[in-house]
Amino acid sequence: MDNYRICFTGVGGQGTLLATKVMAEAAIYAGHNVLASEVHGMAQRGGVVESTVMIGDIKSPIISDGEANVLLGFEPVETYRALRRCSADSVVISNSVRVTPFSVAIGKGAYPDVEKLFAFVRSRVKKLITLNAQTLAQQAGSALSANVVMIGALASSGVLPVAREAFEETIRTKTKEKFVEANLRAFGMGFGTS
Repeated sequence: MDNYRICFTGVGGQGTLLATKVMAEAAIYAGHNVLASEVHGMAQRGGVVESTVMIGDIKSPIISDGEANVLLGFEPVETYRALRRCSADSVVISNSVRVTPFSVAIGKGAYPDVEKLFAFVRSRVKKLITLNAQTLAQQAGSALSANVVMIGALASSGVLPVAREAFEETIRTKTKEKFVEANLRAFGMGFGTS
């Protein structure tokens, strides 16, 4: 079996860790060996959240530079920052909606041009998929489901050996019951973007 390394990155409050859990549980449901890990230092203050999921015969949850098969970025600048984990063969999926850092909000900095960031990312990887996960989540009935929209885009990218049904079953059984229907709709919205 092939090995797959998936890197997740975002900022606190975006649901990066729930998305990681759904990815890992779906891969287990599909019968794969899985490792997962997370790092969230200042996440509650809008800081970066990074996590990984490994599928296959991999003994460490750490993704070194250039090793990621897939990078799932929940915020454009965080996608750019994690780009070192990718190679020319990587697929990057990024939310196009920015989260304004505190320093930018108080006028001590400027947020970079998102299209220039994406152009740079696109020039370094095999494929870049961008989507407005917030708008799709709102169309699905819950603005909180943007993370599940991103998982839908990941599932439909064709990069991973995990079928749509495994993700949907995981959403039914591993997310909060009151959000299941909205999450399934959000997953379907994301699935149609890749």
